[in-house]
Amino acid sequence: MPHDQRHPFSYPVAARYAGMASSPLKDIFALAARENVISFAGGIPDPQLFDLGAVTETYDWVLTHHGVRALQYGVSEGETELREQAARRLCRSLPTDASQIQVTSGSQEGLFVIAQAMLEPGDVVLVESPTYLAAVQAFSVHGARIIGVDTDDDGVLPEALDEAIRTHHPKFVYLIPTFQNPTGRTMPMARRQAVAEVLLRTEVPLIEDDPYGELSFTGGTWAPIASLPGMSERTLLLNSMSKLMSPGLRIGWVRAEGTIRDTLSVAKAAISMQSSVIDQLTVARYLETQDLDAHVATVSAVYRERRDAMAAAIGRVLPDSAHVTHPDGGMFLWAALGDGYDAQAMLTDAVEAGVAYLPGWSFFADHADVSTMRLSFVTHSPAVIEDGISRLGEVIARHG
Repeated sequence: MPHDQRHPFSYPVAARYAGMASSPLKDIFALAARENVISFAGGIPDPQLFDLGAVTETYDWVLTHHGVRALQYGVSEGETELREQAARRLCRSLPTDASQIQVTSGSQEGLFVIAQAMLEPGDVVLVESPTYLAAVQAFSVHGARIIGVDTDDDGVLPEALDEAIRTHHPKFVYLIPTFQNPTGRTMPMARRQAVAEVLLRTEVPLIEDDPYGELSFTGGTWAPIASLPGMSERTLLLNSMSKLMSPGLRIGWVRAEGTIRDTLSVAKAAISMQSSVIDQLTVARYLETQDLDAHVATVSAVYRERRDAMAAAIGRVLPDSAHVTHPDGGMFLWAALGDGYDAQAMLTDAVEAGVAYLPGWSFFADHADVSTMRLSFVTHSPAVIEDGISRLGEVIARHG
């Protein structure tokens, strides 16, 4: 019998992906790629700031001196040179040995590896409200139940975290303490210590994500929660080169102590066998021979100017009911417009006006504030930022 063309073949889809025809991150990049739209939607580094000459030189050196090895299979834990360089950088705030480093293809894969290694269907994960949307996705597809914990301008509230742990008995807590995505907030040291006290007392592990911490606009640095007394052995600390060197390299790592290291390596092997050897060796050589700190300082100075431009421009167009963050580093401003505003409903009008942002509802595990929006200031010049925020202001005014 001929195939009935009225009923096209349909693949069975796992329940964890049911209804997920797209992903929030895919939608971000689609918005960012539209012509004639000033996009503040994605955390897209300005490619003009890439250290292209030095990276090219480093790739050439790796291919010249380790060409065959660079093109061959590697080990799941990561190449020794990169693990040593990662440990050296972490030692600035937290004693670390190369054996404690698990290399991943960016911190996004790190989140997936951790979820694969630790989560069972039905497990609870506590996150900040709001939090990084792709982390929620990585945990959710492994069957976890994600519960948001209340925050203020200093990050997660220790009292709320304590209560949520006692109520929900989570498998772990996921936090982004420095220049958080999406809000740009940074936990001051007193808040970090209070959070650590809660986690130590309740014996709940911490997944600490730190992809933005070096992008400081003040010259100040914040030691990770993992560096506080008693926390290193119960914290998986993620870092990434995406925001510092290049997102196209897809190189990051997880710092881990104890037997979980072996489990992470097994999970990594099952997911992708290894991260790209040529990229690992290139990043290792770059960290060994180039001045990443100087490059990051240059980039951060540009980003600070752009943050100032966006903060000044948005302050002129927001309603009196709005609250906007003023981050000391990173990539994002977070605006809550207040009651009566729906950032998702506004987006179509905004795109028609030639400007895009990311509606904030997607960053909430539950009880979303639909009046919120995330705006990235790193991609465009101050003049373009002012133009885009002016267009956004006209849209906000029409919806007020």
